Amino acid sequence: MTTQAIGERIKRNEDPRLLTGQALFVDDVALPEMVHVAFVRSQYAHARLAGIDVAEAKAHPGVLAVYTAEDLGDYWQHGPLLVPPPPVAGMIFHQRTQVPLAKGKVRHLGEPVALVVAVSRYVAEDAAEKVFVDYDPLPAVVDLEKALEPGASLVHEDVGSNLAAFVPQKKGDYAAARAQADVVIRRRFWYDRGASAAIENRGVVAQWDHRAQKLTVWDTTQAPIPIRNGLAAMLALSEHQVRLVAPFIGGGFGPKIMMFYPEEVLIPWLAIRLGRPVKWIEDRQENFYATTQERGQLHDAEAAFTKDGILLGVKDSFLHDTGAYDPYGLTVPLNSQCTLMGPYRVPAYDSELRAVFTNKTIVTPYRGAGRQHGVFVIERLMDLAAKELGIDRTEIRRRNYLRPDEFPHDHVIIYQDFAPLYYDSGNYEPVLDQTLERIGYHHFLREEQPRLRAAGRKVGIGIVAYVEGTGIGPFEGARVQVQSSGKVTVVTGVGTQGQGHFTVLAQVAAEQLGVEVADVDVVTGDSDQFHWGTGTFASRGAVVAGNAVHEAAKSVREKAIRLAAEHLGAAEETIELAGGRAGVVGETGRSIALGELAKLANPMRGAVKPGTEPGLESTRYFGPFRGATASGCHAMIVEVDPETMQVKVEKYVVVHDCGRVINPLLVDGQVHGGVAQGLGNAFYEELVFDDNGQLLNASFMDFLLPTALDVPRVEVGHEETVSPLNALGTKGAGEAGAIPVGALFAQAVEDALAVPGLEILEIPLKPGRLWELVNKAG
Repeated sequence: MTTQAIGERIKRNEDPRLLTGQALFVDDVALPEMVHVAFVRSQYAHARLAGIDVAEAKAHPGVLAVYTAEDLGDYWQHGPLLVPPPPVAGMIFHQRTQVPLAKGKVRHLGEPVALVVAVSRYVAEDAAEKVFVDYDPLPAVVDLEKALEPGASLVHEDVGSNLAAFVPQKKGDYAAARAQADVVIRRRFWYDRGASAAIENRGVVAQWDHRAQKLTVWDTTQAPIPIRNGLAAMLALSEHQVRLVAPFIGGGFGPKIMMFYPEEVLIPWLAIRLGRPVKWIEDRQENFYATTQERGQLHDAEAAFTKDGILLGVKDSFLHDTGAYDPYGLTVPLNSQCTLMGPYRVPAYDSELRAVFTNKTIVTPYRGAGRQHGVFVIERLMDLAAKELGIDRTEIRRRNYLRPDEFPHDHVIIYQDFAPLYYDSGNYEPVLDQTLERIGYHHFLREEQPRLRAAGRKVGIGIVAYVEGTGIGPFEGARVQVQSSGKVTVVTGVGTQGQGHFTVLAQVAAEQLGVEVADVDVVTGDSDQFHWGTGTFASRGAVVAGNAVHEAAKSVREKAIRLAAEHLGAAEETIELAGGRAGVVGETGRSIALGELAKLANPMRGAVKPGTEPGLESTRYFGPFRGATASGCHAMIVEVDPETMQVKVEKYVVVHDCGRVINPLLVDGQVHGGVAQGLGNAFYEELVFDDNGQLLNASFMDFLLPTALDVPRVEVGHEETVSPLNALGTKGAGEAGAIPVGALFAQAVEDALAVPGLEILEIPLKPGRLWELVNKAG
C-alpha cells in the first residue's frame, strides 16, 4: 500500500462549506408554517411557585398556545441520570434530575416555568412578558461551605441536606507516608465557575410528518443517537420514527452533550401536538443560565515530600458545586479526583469529594471536565514544594515522573469508566525536555529574566505537566462504502462541532483504501444514516470513531483485494490498492478502478456466493477496553504591568503526546483553541453570583472573553507514545490545550511579580484580585 494519509498535515475537507456560508446550522432550518417558542424563566434562584397566570399571554395576537408544567400531563417527568456513579465503597449519591418546566418550586435562576408558542419569536417574547408568575422567594444556597451547615436552606427538601454525593477513595497508606515526610505542603485552593460561551447557542427545530408518522429533529447536540433514542421512548414512538440531525455546530465544548435539556424535550412534543414545525433558538442571555456550566471547586489539599523532593503521598478533601440538579452523575468531580495524581508516582493517595447542591445552573462537563481542578492542585503543590525545598520546579517534576518501564500503570482508585484508573502508556521526560528547549527555560532564567528585571520589568516563566484520560467507551461505529463512481463514503453516528472529523475520518479510510482524502465523503450526526453511537465528548472522536472507521475500511480493503485478485487472475498477496485502483504489484497494465470493483460486487444478475455480501461495504464497531492516557507540558513567559496588573503573554509553548498523530495540523488547531479557552478561564472569565443566586454579569459586556489581541501565538510540538489499546495507536487531544492553563498562569504570574509571600491559589484571576493578593502578601 503506497497511499500515505495518516500523519499528513491535510487541510480540512469541511472548510470550503463553512467559509462560503454553505454549511447548515440549526438556525438555518426554515420550514413552511413554522412557529416559534419563547420560555418564561425564573427571576429567582430559589422560590416556591404560588401560581402562574397565562390568560393575558394567551390573548396576545399571534399566540398559538401557552403551557405550564400542569399542561404537560404525564409527559412531565424528571430527566434521566446520564452517567450512574461508579461502584466505590462508602459512596453516597442522591439522584435529582431536571424537569421540563418547574412545578411547585424553582431551583436556579433561569429555570423554565412556562413557554409561549407564537407565529414569530418576537411575538412569543412579547407574550412571555405577559405571563404572571407569583413567586414566594426562599433563601438561596450559593456558598459551598455554608450549604452544608446545619439549618441551611435546602435545594431539595426530601434529601435532608445539600449533600449531593460523597466519594472517598484511597490508595496506599497516606498517614504512614506523612509520618515519613521531611516536609508537608498544605493549602486551600479555589477554582471558580465559568461558561463555555460557544459562538453558536443551543437550538432545536422539530417537524412531525403525520402522513409518514415520522418526527425529524434538528438539534445542537453532541450526542445525536442517544437523543434520538431518548425522544422515541419519551414520545412513545419507535426509534425508526425519529430522525435526529446534528448538523454543523458552532462549538460544543461539553455542555451540548447534556441530556435532556428542557427545550430538547418540549420542542418535539409541541411539534407533534400542534402539527406544525416548531423552532427555538437560545439567545445569549439565556445561554448564561440555561446552558450548563462548570468549574466551581474548593480543595483542602496537602502533599508529603522527602527532602530530595520525592512525593510520598497526597491528601485532598474537596467540595464540588453540582448546581441545582445532578443529571451527569459524578463525572466532573471524579475526573478531578483522578487527574490530581497527574503524571507522577503517587504511592499514597487519600481523597474525599463532596458534591453539593446549590441554587445555580446545573454543572456538567466543559472542555477539561474537572481535570483542570486536579491539575491545578497537584501542580501548585509541586511549585510550593520546589520553593520550600530549594529545588528547580522542573527538576521536582522530573524526579517524580512515572518512568516508561512503569507502564501500564494502575493507580488503583476508580475512574469514571467504573474501572481502576489505568495509564496505558507514556514517556514524560522527552515531553518535558522538548518543552524546556522550545520555551528557552534555562536561557530565560540565566540571562533574559535578570536583564529585564534590572530594567524594572516584571517578567516570569511557568511550566506545568498534565495527563488526560481520553478515548473512553462505550463504543462508536462506522460504515465504509466504495461507490460505483470510485468515491468512498464514511458514515458514523458521532456529531461534529468543529473538531475536523470530516477530514480525520477521511484520512483513516483513505489510507486503508488507497484513495485521495478528497475522494472520501464523511457523513456524521444523522440518525437515519447511522443508527448506533454514543457521541462526541471526552476527547474520544478520533480514538473511538476513528478506530471504527479503520476496522470498517480494513474490511472493505480485504473485500476489494479478494475481488480484484479473482477478476485479474492474480494471488491476493500481489494486489495493492493505490491511486483509486486495485492492481498487481509491479504490473502497471493489470489493474481495475475501485468503482468498477464496486459494480462487480453488486451484480444485477446471478447469485451472491454463500458467505459473502454484495457491495464494497462494511460496518464495524469499536469499543475500547479502557481509555487512553494522553499527556503533555505547557510553558509560557509573561510580563505583568505593576501599575495595572494586566498580564501579557509573551510566549506560549505546548508539547503534547496524543499517541499516533493522524493530522498534526488539526491537532495544532485543537491545542490553539484549548489554550485560548484556558487563558479565558484563567484571567478573563468569571461568573459572578450574589448572595441571592443572581448572576450579575450575564452578557459579553461584563463576562469577558479573550480576543485575538489577547491570545498569543501558540507553538506546538509533538511526541508520540503509541497507545497499545487500539489499532491506530491514537489518544485524544481535544481538551489538552485547556486543562493545565490555570496552573501555568498562576505559576508564571507569581514568578513575574516575585513578591515575597505571594501565593496564587485560586483561578480565575483578574487585575483587581491580583492587586489584592499582592498587597496582602506585601
